Amino acid sequence: MAAGSGSRMQADVPKQFLEWCGKPILMHTMMAFTDACAHIRLVVVLPASQVETWQKLCCRYGFTLPHEIAEGGTTRFHSVKNGLSLLSGDALVAIHDGVRPLVSRHTIITCFREAEQFGCAVPVLPLIDSVREVSGTSNRMLNRDTLRLIQTPQVFDFARIKKAYEQPYTPEFTDDASVFEKAGHNIHLTDGNVENIKITTQIDLLLSEVLKREL
Repeated sequence: MAAGSGSRMQADVPKQFLEWCGKPILMHTMMAFTDACAHIRLVVVLPASQVETWQKLCCRYGFTLPHEIAEGGTTRFHSVKNGLSLLSGDALVAIHDGVRPLVSRHTIITCFREAEQFGCAVPVLPLIDSVREVSGTSNRMLNRDTLRLIQTPQVFDFARIKKAYEQPYTPEFTDDASVFEKAGHNIHLTDGNVENIKITTQIDLLLSEVLKREL
């Protein structure tokens, strides 16, 4: 999934195309999946206006990893749906943020293995910071032990997630697990990896580069 505008990055180019450790972030992310599974089929979802830019970047960096391109939609929901439309058959599908290049091989493989067993697998992390829920002018403490931070890749039985994406869109669909759950399926959680951050801001960019060098 690389169909976002990246407005929070405040950069001249979309965040997935920013050079990071020698090549655009999106290329690193794609390579993480082929490193985990050499024969995986890759579909990249991009805004129509960015496809030509991506193709030029592939030429510039000599990036020849086989992949297909789907056009992004008006929301993440519609973009994922467009990506799924290119797929068929009895399979598992991983839906991943294009700007999470530090996803580990272990996380990818674990998510696929557990999705095969449970029908889906969503990587999560426990909260470290204290959290409070705000409502108008009041707020209250929440028990962080019962909360989890959600990551990607979120891996699903393909037939079931494609069927789930036939539902009408609602704003509550903030990730693929919420779409799957709304369709009546249980969500299986598994451990993510701490360094698997979503590069959204300049701070994320700097931190992720340090992590990449140290890993």
